[in-house]
Amino acid sequence: MEELVLEIVVPLVLLANGLAAGVLLGTQMGGWPLLDSLPPDRYVHAHAFFSTRFDPFMPACLLLTTVGDLALALLVDGPVARVLYLVAAALCLGTIAISVTKNVPVNRWVRTLDPDHLPDDFAQRDPRRQWGSWNRVRTALSTLALIVNCALVGLTL
Repeated sequence: MEELVLEIVVPLVLLANGLAAGVLLGTQMGGWPLLDSLPPDRYVHAHAFFSTRFDPFMPACLLLTTVGDLALALLVDGPVARVLYLVAAALCLGTIAISVTKNVPVNRWVRTLDPDHLPDDFAQRDPRRQWGSWNRVRTALSTLALIVNCALVGLTL
């Protein structure tokens, strides 16, 4: 039974983690440079558009990866694999924590703005630098989790 569960859970974890890391890496390589280069009104319009495209897809992928890694840590034989699955889960939890506390609040705020009537203090409140920095960190964490999960395939199957 344990082997059957591993044969199902490992591919699901790799798929979910790969999709999450891929979306974040794509955002980092394509979406972020575009958003960073736009004037404020066009930035607000584009950010509001982009920020609605990945819900609930991204949270579901990150949660599935985390839960899958935690389950695998309980199921696998061997302390090295167990620890590495816990590391991958922690990396995904870090991605989730940054998303929920740093990036998602900015996404929600930007969606409330009217690009044609930005607040007078928008230049001081422009969230691009902080959002971009946190996006780089969560991209790195999610990608590291994927690297760990891929490396574990040989240890668990």
